[in-house]
Amino acid sequence: MGKRINYYNELSADYSKPGLVSVEMQKKLIQDAESFISKKEAFLPPIGSDYSSVQVEKENKEWWPTHCEALRQGRGDILTAEYRDDLVYLCQDGHYIGLKQQQERELHWWALIAQPGVTMCWPIVMFHHDVTYFEWKCLDDETNETLAKGNVTFLRRGHRGAVYLKTEQLTFYRDVYAPKELLKLIVV
Repeated sequence: MGKRINYYNELSADYSKPGLVSVEMQKKLIQDAESFISKKEAFLPPIGSDYSSVQVEKENKEWWPTHCEALRQGRGDILTAEYRDDLVYLCQDGHYIGLKQQQERELHWWALIAQPGVTMCWPIVMFHHDVTYFEWKCLDDETNETLAKGNVTFLRRGHRGAVYLKTEQLTFYRDVYAPKELLKLIVV
């Protein structure tokens, strides 16, 4: 049997379950997210001697906890800025291109997974060059019920390139569309 590992051993914060990230670290991660977003270039940088796949993977590992914190805080502005303008997004609802087509749908998803009394967790995250794969689940803080779960693969070209491809399988158990009061909590 293979040895079990903590996927967060080499990362700055552990988002595998609720309660592991201090308030000070949460604030730092949001600041880091804003810094990483500012490094995004107009064109997808090629992987080569000037920007190696090893460097891209290192930057993706730096970025990962900032992505988790942005989701937990309902920071749709940061989440959208993590994507390239020509993002390709493949999920069961459709084949979306760019930042506008999936915007309304994703707003509902963010509102449901970041609602008060719910904590999103990512028990598994793996990296290989510009690939980031993860599994996630949302837990009701009071009942420990799983509200939603899924898995995602991002192709992210480090801080300079950002996310250019997203594939997702998600399952919602309680709600599929967020009520208006939850939608108002998402920063856009």
